[in-house]
Amino acid sequence: MRKVRMHQLKTAALLLCAIAAGQAAAQATPAAATPPAAKPVAGFIPPGAKTGNVIDSIAVVVNDEVITRNEVAARVKMIETRMKAQGAPMPDAADMQRQVLEAMIVERAQFQLAKEMGMRPVDDTQLDRAIGRIAEQQKMSVQEMRNQMEKEGMTFATFREEIRNEITMQRLREHEVDNKIQISEAEVDTYLAAEKAAAADKVEMNIAQIMVRIPENSSPEQINARKARADEVARQIRIGGDFGKLAATYSDSSDALSGGAVGWRDPDRLPPLFASALAALKPGQITPVIKSATAFHILKLVDKRNLAQSEEKAIVQQTRVRHILLKVTPAQSADAAKKKLAELKERLDNKSATFEELARLHSNDNSATKGGDLGFLYPGDVVPEFETAMNALKPGEVSGVVETPYGYHLIQVVERKSDDQTKEKKRAEARQVIRDRKLAEATDAWAREVRDRAYVEFRDEK
Repeated sequence: MRKVRMHQLKTAALLLCAIAAGQAAAQATPAAATPPAAKPVAGFIPPGAKTGNVIDSIAVVVNDEVITRNEVAARVKMIETRMKAQGAPMPDAADMQRQVLEAMIVERAQFQLAKEMGMRPVDDTQLDRAIGRIAEQQKMSVQEMRNQMEKEGMTFATFREEIRNEITMQRLREHEVDNKIQISEAEVDTYLAAEKAAAADKVEMNIAQIMVRIPENSSPEQINARKARADEVARQIRIGGDFGKLAATYSDSSDALSGGAVGWRDPDRLPPLFASALAALKPGQITPVIKSATAFHILKLVDKRNLAQSEEKAIVQQTRVRHILLKVTPAQSADAAKKKLAELKERLDNKSATFEELARLHSNDNSATKGGDLGFLYPGDVVPEFETAMNALKPGEVSGVVETPYGYHLIQVVERKSDDQTKEKKRAEARQVIRDRKLAEATDAWAREVRDRAYVEFRDEK
């Protein structure tokens, strides 16, 4: 009953932009789009066409398949359209062509490996479910996401195939790379010890600012006048003027009306000029007037805190829940399952039977022998449809009929409790960081290995 997470589907909708950014090994293109060529030829000339009217030709041979120049051009055009729609900076045309072609070579080699391993294609039901989850994660309906894709220059049919291919590639990577990643408890301990040592000296600063802007193309006289204004504001603060009121009066920053409040900032993410000036202050003090390329600044250190002391406890709510599951089978239609559950719900409402009794008699789930008891669940342990219905119930309350990918349910919340997961959360986060590092390295190495094993022949455009 616990959910199987499909890693990286959320980012699949940004697939094309990632290729353009040079992440050639992580993308996918339809392997079925190019028919296998047993004997590569110099170019394709349709029957009856004149020799000078070649409408396509081979760009590269990958093992026993070819990638044509038209395929490359279509991919480049699709990426350019997407990048322009998103306002992303465009690389040089030659660099774009090279990156796209290399990505397609790696993709084709990986798809060939998936075929050799006998991986089954993603069917339409799985694909529709995945696209529905992507839309949900983007807080859109599928139709709204479709409109957005087409607005950015991608047909929905193409988008569907991109997602289908990404799922196939993810399954391949999980088999070849993900499942081989191992992380020991000693590695987690070492990571946490290093993080604790680093955090002991690391602080966050709560800062406020007054900014006197220097107009573009200012003359030396204008710059001096702006400096004099900043100096006067600093003088008023030093003799007891209220920083917030002076910010609202004199600051040209967008945060002026909130008293110049910038909020908590990591010093590493501040301009070095600001960070070094603030480091010498105690809470409540201000910096001298600091000149940047566009303004004069007066910074106030409102407060500072040690990161190790600012961590909050991870209190997680757990829910103990029971359910009765009726699956849709050739012997039991969806309508029959819903009707049966409605009858069981009526018996529960009339108190003519207990939930445990009905679960043991009717549930199509391994939990039936335990009266439908699934135990205590953490957030994210079950599919969203089940969790949403469960969270809406009070202890002792029974839901109406709930549909999930597993079938139809009646759900009863038994009790709830809070659990301090601070230590477990830290270890889980550390394990994920270590895993991500190892996975990135292993995936790159695997992609290079697949690429190096492939026979690749570039064809001259002539």
